[in-house]
Amino acid sequence: MTVQRRVAVTSPQTRLAHARRRYRGPWRPTTLDPVEAPFAVALYRRQRRRAVVALTTAFVLVFGLPLLLALLPELGELRLFDVPVSWLSVMVLPFPAMALLAFWQLRGAEREERTVEEAYDGEAGR
Repeated sequence: MTVQRRVAVTSPQTRLAHARRRYRGPWRPTTLDPVEAPFAVALYRRQRRRAVVALTTAFVLVFGLPLLLALLPELGELRLFDVPVSWLSVMVLPFPAMALLAFWQLRGAEREERTVEEAYDGEAGR
């Protein structure tokens, strides 16, 4: 009886990822031009501030709505098309609100990028 050798079977992507890790050195962040660094930091801070507001609002919406409904039990008695309003508010309100928050955050981040880019172009032109 002959013993067959076991062979590891992996996808091509896994083999490429392992090979890339072996042949490349450790990952290092890119360094910015000293002139660009203050603009990048300013952009990062502006976008982070906006993201914190969006995440806080989403957190308050997702966790505050059930708390509000628990504090106002009379909303559980209201019905719309034989469905309790409390159920509808938990199922219907958060998702469009979070989509609007995401849209607001994305548009604001893009606007901040344009503002900082224009300031950088104005500063570099001097």
